Amino acid sequence: MEEINKYYEAADILKVLGHPTRLCIVNGLIRNKGCNVSFMQSCLNIPQSTVSQHLSKLKSAGIIEGDRKGLEITYKVVNKKVIEIVTSLFGDQ
Repeated sequence: MEEINKYYEAADILKVLGHPTRLCIVNGLIRNKGCNVSFMQSCLNIPQSTVSQHLSKLKSAGIIEGDRKGLEITYKVVNKKVIEIVTSLFGDQ
């Protein structure tokens, strides 16, 4: 039974990464070694609230973490498997 759990965990991560905007966010975070919501919003050209909703899903899945310094939060990818997956998809673009 424990064997099947790893497939559920992998499927959950892939579901979260399955949205183009979230995949773009994760790729950008990996390439920039982290950034804040304002930077992401200007790169993606979507509302900050939309970026925040995507970040919330990525955070809930254990893919990213935020580091608060004053009013600013810098997000970074902390899941090594996700880094491997996204890097294999997009390489050194």
